[in-house]
Amino acid sequence: MHKRILQSVTALVSVVSLVGQAHAQEQQPYQGKVGRTLAESTEWWPEPAKAPQGAPNIVWILLDDVGFGAASTFGGGIATPTLDQLAQQGLRYTNFHTTAVCAPTRASLLTGKNSSSVHVAGFSHTILSAGFPGWDGRIPAEDGTVAEILRDKGYNTFAVGKYGVTPDEDATDAGPFDRWPTGKGFDHFFGFLGSQTDQYKPDLVEDQVHVQPDGRHLNEQITDKAIGYIDRQQKAAPGKPFFLYYAPGATHAPHQVAAEWSDKYKGQFDEGWDVYRQKVFAQQKKLGIIPANAVLPDRDPDVKAWNSLPPEQKKLYARFMEVYAGFLT
Repeated sequence: MHKRILQSVTALVSVVSLVGQAHAQEQQPYQGKVGRTLAESTEWWPEPAKAPQGAPNIVWILLDDVGFGAASTFGGGIATPTLDQLAQQGLRYTNFHTTAVCAPTRASLLTGKNSSSVHVAGFSHTILSAGFPGWDGRIPAEDGTVAEILRDKGYNTFAVGKYGVTPDEDATDAGPFDRWPTGKGFDHFFGFLGSQTDQYKPDLVEDQVHVQPDGRHLNEQITDKAIGYIDRQQKAAPGKPFFLYYAPGATHAPHQVAAEWSDKYKGQFDEGWDVYRQKVFAQQKKLGIIPANAVLPDRDPDVKAWNSLPPEQKKLYARFMEVYAGFLT
């Protein structure tokens, strides 16, 4: 399993290195013969794109607003058992850099290019973008995505959850659809186009149409949809590889989760953020995620010392963290 995951990671890195180059599948030159009559002619059809033998399936999970000290996988105090299992069977990478903003990070991941070079230095939303080079929030057509590359190489491609790089004015049922997921290489999409949405009443899209949510938490809906996409594809074409881009609303605002999840953390953050960061720092050293000689930096001066807060604020912020933790788990 370790080897298989490493192969998948290596394959994905290789693919991302190609993104941003000419991504449209080249038209195959005609290899038949056109004579004066059918008898003098040789028919020919282009070969359909086919993935290399043994090409791995790729599941790419992207979470918002998960700090380096949040998930148990990296020494945090919030249980993420499935991610822990993946890490134990594969590799942990500890030196990935983001812009700390959702849209630019997505644009870079999808295209393999610097976010400014694909026009998403900020957001793709009109109110938050800017009409200057690098900032207009519109990924150029010539900047291909990993989904476009993989689809042209014989993969089926699916995206569920948050997309976040479709301009607001394009995000209606009238389109244009070239910057929707289905216009950037995904065979199917089920999720929301913006930066955030209500997790029980999401602004939900399927492929190129707005649809009604079914009332369940969005995580449940996108997961069922992803499984359905894969099941149908594998029944129709067993063995054909797929790329699944799974980007839930977690843990971007709004933090909404059933009480059964947040209740798991009752009282666990009552000691406050100063104690929490010290505990996580020690655990990360123990796991070897950070160097043994690392020094914990001073608390952000804009964040008050926990012990200086009145009791009602401590109760409120501890509850905030419980809900956040439940959402991440």
